[in-house]
Order: sequence, then structure tokens, then C-alpha cells
Amino acid sequence: MIRSMTGYGRSSAVTGNYDVTVEIRSVNHRYLEMFIHMPRFCSPLEDRVRNFLRQQIIRGKTEVNISVKSVEDQSRKITVDNALLSDYLEVLSKTAEEYSLVNDVTVSTLFRLPEVLTTEKEEADLEDVWQAIEPTLCAALSDFSAQREKEGRFLAEDILDKCSQIEERVSAIQARSPKLVEAYTAKLRERILQLLDGGTPDEQRLLTEVAIMADKMAVDEEIVRLGSHIRNFSDIFRQGLAEEGAPSPLGKKTDFIVQEMNREINTVSSKIGDMEVTLTAIEVKNIIEKIREQIQNIE
Repeated sequence: MIRSMTGYGRSSAVTGNYDVTVEIRSVNHRYLEMFIHMPRFCSPLEDRVRNFLRQQIIRGKTEVNISVKSVEDQSRKITVDNALLSDYLEVLSKTAEEYSLVNDVTVSTLFRLPEVLTTEKEEADLEDVWQAIEPTLCAALSDFSAQREKEGRFLAEDILDKCSQIEERVSAIQARSPKLVEAYTAKLRERILQLLDGGTPDEQRLLTEVAIMADKMAVDEEIVRLGSHIRNFSDIFRQGLAEEGAPSPLGKKTDFIVQEMNREINTVSSKIGDMEVTLTAIEVKNIIEKIREQIQNIE
């Protein structure tokens, strides 16, 4: 399966006592870099969310936003700091006795004293929270993956089309290569005749020079290797389009093949000093560069 590294997915649902919304977005990145944002009380679940996503996401700078809200008010617990209350009572009693005051302390007076009463929500059961997050996370991830697969298919089809364009141009170079040796032979013979001013050229010397130059201009090996790289590259993407299930890390694998394709066409261009071949090689290099840019988007 071929997927783009760019994608977006979202899902919202009310599960149990929680209203959960999950958003996942990603952009190109050489490795998997994940940022997870969720409420503080859910922080202990971050590793579980991260590990869950790692099973489906291989590469890309990925941002995950998880909103979790309680549908019902959570139970509140009121506690009395008895030690602090005793200290207050002791101080009030001593003060009343020392200054001959009436100790008119009431319960309401005591509860208004700082920090005597504290109110706190009962801690959420993290397992219940996870049971609410998980299905929504699955739905968002499914939406996210579907978008990346759709874009990945467009990328793969475009790359295969560009591979066909390269094959056409490489075939043209291969067809022209023998003609260049013939043209060089004719040009060399003409030049020698000019220099001899009507004399007879040394045919053996001429054939030797032609053989040396033909060897320098020979690009058969480069053409064969380039063709092999293109076929291998195309097969990888055709297979990726036909596969179902978990994605394969095609981006890194194909990047190396593109480098080799570029190296071979550079060698061809440098060995054949022909303007038509040079222009065709430039076209091939431009197409390879476009392919390189495309595979940077592939997971």
C-alpha cells in the first residue's frame, strides 16, 4: 500500500460519560515525529495513544489533538483539615482568655477560615477514559489513513507516468548512439583528408582512432543499468498499488534508486558530446528531479 505523508482525520463521539474529539494531521518529515495534545488529567494515557498510532503511521510530522470532556459533573469531595482547624481553635481560645473576650466562634465562622475546607473532584478512572478515547481515535485514524491512501495513489500513478516518459527518452538516446559513431567516423575522415590535402589516409590509424572514440562514447552499460533501475522502480510502485493492508516504507527505498538513475543519466550525458542527446538527457534529469520531489511526499 502506498500512502502520502500528508493527511487529516477527525472524529467526535460521546462514549460513556465522556465527549471525545480527536484530530490527526501530518506533513512531510524524514522520520516519524509525533506531538500529542490532550487534557492534563489524561496525560498518563499519552504513551498508550502514541503506541497505538505507531502501529499505523510510519513517517511524517504528526500532530494529534484529543479533547475529552465529562458529560456529567464529576462527584466533588469536601474535606476538612482537622489539624489546621484544631490549631485555629487553640489560637482563638487563648486569645479570648488572654484578652478577656467572649469566644463566640461558630461552625460557619470556622469554615470561613482559610484552607479549613477544600473541595476537589474525584479522580477520573483512566481505564474508563481510555475506553472512551479508543473508538474515537480509531475512527479519526481511519479517516486520516483513507485520505493518505487516496493521495498516495495519485502520487504513485503520476510517478509511473513519469517513469514511462523517462523510458521513451532513454530509448531515443539508445537509438541515436550508434549513429553518433558513424557521424564521428565521417567527420574524422573528412578532417584527415583536409590535413593531407588530397593524400591517402592511413585506414588502420583511422580505424584505431574511431575504435578509441567509440569506446569512450559507448553508453550501453549505463543504458542497461538505467533501464533496470526504471523497471525496478516501476515494479515497486505497481506492487504498492496492488497491495492491501499495512503500508510499506517505500519513501526511503525508492530514494536510493532515484539517486542511481540520476547518476547513470549524468554519465550518459557526459560521455556523448551530442547536442540532441544532451538536451534529451536534461529532460530526463528534470523528470527524475520531479520524481524525487514526489517521493519525498510518500510514507
